[in-house]
Amino acid sequence: MSINRQTIKWKLYVYYFMLFGIFSLSIVIYQSKREKQFKIAELEMTLNEYTDISFKYIDHYKIIEFKTYSTLDSIKHFLPAEKVRITIIDTTGIVLYDNAVSDYIHLENHKTRPEFQKAMISGSGISIRYSTSTNEEYVYYAKTYGKIVIRAAMVYNSKLKAFLQADKVFITFFAILFIVFGLSLRYIANLIGDSIAKLKDFVVKIRRNEAIENIDETGFSNDELGFISKEIIQIYKRLKRTKGELLIEKEKLISHLNVLKEGIAFFSRGRKIILNNSHFILYINIITDETETQAEKILDSEVFGEVNQFIEKIFSVNGNIVPNELPRLEYSIQKNRYHFNIQCIIFPDFSFEILITDKTQLMKRSIMKQQITSNISHELKTPIASVKGYLETLLNNPDLDRAKLHYFIKKAFHQSERLTQLVNDIALLNKIEEYSDLYVREKVALLKVIEEAVEGLSDKIREKGIKVDCLVEKEIIVNANSSLVFSVLRNLIENSVNYGGHGITITIAKYHEDNDFYYFSFADNGPGVEEEHLSRLFERFYRVDSGRSRKAGGTGLGLAIVKNAILSIKGDISVRNRKGGGLEFLFSLPK
Repeated sequence: MSINRQTIKWKLYVYYFMLFGIFSLSIVIYQSKREKQFKIAELEMTLNEYTDISFKYIDHYKIIEFKTYSTLDSIKHFLPAEKVRITIIDTTGIVLYDNAVSDYIHLENHKTRPEFQKAMISGSGISIRYSTSTNEEYVYYAKTYGKIVIRAAMVYNSKLKAFLQADKVFITFFAILFIVFGLSLRYIANLIGDSIAKLKDFVVKIRRNEAIENIDETGFSNDELGFISKEIIQIYKRLKRTKGELLIEKEKLISHLNVLKEGIAFFSRGRKIILNNSHFILYINIITDETETQAEKILDSEVFGEVNQFIEKIFSVNGNIVPNELPRLEYSIQKNRYHFNIQCIIFPDFSFEILITDKTQLMKRSIMKQQITSNISHELKTPIASVKGYLETLLNNPDLDRAKLHYFIKKAFHQSERLTQLVNDIALLNKIEEYSDLYVREKVALLKVIEEAVEGLSDKIREKGIKVDCLVEKEIIVNANSSLVFSVLRNLIENSVNYGGHGITITIAKYHEDNDFYYFSFADNGPGVEEEHLSRLFERFYRVDSGRSRKAGGTGLGLAIVKNAILSIKGDISVRNRKGGGLEFLFSLPK
């Protein structure tokens, strides 16, 4: 509070010192100059009397006519010779006589002297300057008398300087007046500053978002400034209440948008993003084949050309939009085996909304339900039949040599291991789908989990000469279950190791984030898969090449586990072929 008051006072004092200081200085300068001019005029009158007396003496004794200038020395009986210097100069500037210089005949021409020039022009002139003849400073006064100029001068000593200086009494008076006004202003500043300081403190607290409780409106002055301050407080209270209500509604809206499976974004009339959810970013990356982080740029894509044309058409009309009849555009597109429904709605203020609905999932679920039973039966039959066949061989041939016996037992064991892995994967997948709420959500350091997954598959990675580039920062922490995140990363890495080929590079990177999600890219530069298989890669038991997949040791459930695990922790995932070759998985994990 005191700092604010001092600030207000300081400003008032500065303005006061500037204005009153300029005013006082102007008066002092004006008065000093006026008084000095008065005293110079008084001195000029005195010197004028000396020149008049000198001329009367010269004229009485006809000194100019007889050129008896030396007789002027007797004029010292009429003038204070020790103080007054008399010089006679003709109109050409030649010195005819000087009572202060004995060798005045050899003095230089005086036509350039300022007092002489003024006298020749206006009849008389005065100046203060240093004399090279006597090495003293003089006040000179020169006056023309026909053919001669008589100059009287007085030594400009300390006594004469003191005489010409202005009187200091009025300066002291102004100094006292300045102090009195300053004290009065301090009292006035306190009266004005109280309300201003309180109001400023109130505004600063608002700007800093500090809690303001029990605002005292009675502390303001009972004047116009106090009235304005009270009105501002009332407006603040209403705005605070309204802001609180709006924040609640905004939180509801944001929560609702993030729960929606549809991708939705709101744009201003200038096509700047106002609000969007995570699914919108994910869907536009699938649709545009770009890892785009700025939602505004989707409008530059050819895929959204129909939306652009619709918007331009409505904006060009520039009429009023009726709230009950909002302009709406709806159409469908198919991209990378995904089927999306796109809607664009323009509001009365010419802001607009783009809604993207993924309808592919409904088709996938229908197909999956039809095939799941037959797939499980088919996948179980193969290892069971193999184990049964090897065991029958052993039973029917009890006399097999030890090497063949070991061979068939090893084959049976390998098939039982495959059967165990298959059962475990089915159990894990069902657990994720049916009991996802049982997985505890925790803070998971993603980089650490990635390193553990890579370490678990290090033998296979080294065997195939695979390079893993992890561009995920150490500080990234996701809100998920560590075992589920480990399953996701292990299955993704294992998928690339099994099917990507030798010498490939696996790249894991974060490409975007918002308030709720991190967005990651998992890619390899292997051969990829044909477009017709992309939309089915996350299906249970789906294999691009069943023979090659079984040979690689996969159960066909790895990517299904990946997708269901990510969905269970409220993330999302998609896959596409990279332009440079290989597969790229785009997935999100909650913060």
